[in-house]
Amino acid sequence: MNPVYESYQRLQFDEPLPGVLRITMANPGRLNSADAVMHGELVRVWRDIDADPDVSVAIIRGSKGAFSSGGDLDLVKEMTEDFTVLSRVWKEARDLVYNVINCSKPIVSAMEGPAVGAGLVAGLLADISIAAKDARIIDGHTRLGVAAGDHAAIVWPLLCGMAKAKYYLMLCESVSGEEAERIGLVSLCTDASELEEKSLEIATRLANGSPSALRWTKYALNNWLRMAGPTFDTSLALEFMGFTGPDAKEGLASLKAKRKPDFDQNCPL
Repeated sequence: MNPVYESYQRLQFDEPLPGVLRITMANPGRLNSADAVMHGELVRVWRDIDADPDVSVAIIRGSKGAFSSGGDLDLVKEMTEDFTVLSRVWKEARDLVYNVINCSKPIVSAMEGPAVGAGLVAGLLADISIAAKDARIIDGHTRLGVAAGDHAAIVWPLLCGMAKAKYYLMLCESVSGEEAERIGLVSLCTDASELEEKSLEIATRLANGSPSALRWTKYALNNWLRMAGPTFDTSLALEFMGFTGPDAKEGLASLKAKRKPDFDQNCPL
């Protein structure tokens, strides 16, 4: 395996099949919430994969039955208090979307349990998105008191239509994997017990396909997302502007108050 992956702390890597690199998000005790370290690693990993000649396909998943539970609340608190941190995370959020879109290698996501925040960005922007039937896909921005930015404004309307996108993004409704497949938000769903096998099956088929044909098909289709660049930039600016206002602080306090007492204090659910 390429030694470049040895520097990662929150992302773990293995090669279950030749040409297939599997990425596992791991933040123990916090349902794989994206702290400052993981957020930065989710940005740069796609550039490393794009440059790795030994990788044909990437799979992204979460550890211990959870995909990703959103932004770590310590990081969210810093964003409401420190403009330098806010600016850094804003740039990372923008780069995360474009790095996934521009990665020339096919990406498969395997989502189970909660799928929220930065992890969900990669999960839904993946070329083939697979969700367990009982997965819980949530865009939690408005619950936190900020606009639904990141990937949501460009990809949700394209995948499931404007009416469904507004319903789920404005109300922060949870979408099961089964419902996500029905409305077109994900490529397919499967039983949780079959999720790993299905993701490997799809990755194998992609790895055995024509690299150039897959690369340029992905590039052409993702032009739909690139054309939404002005919408994305505006939504991202509106989202991060919200972190400087009172609604975000109230939303953060509300999330902390509603959190289950047996959860880690920095877990956002």
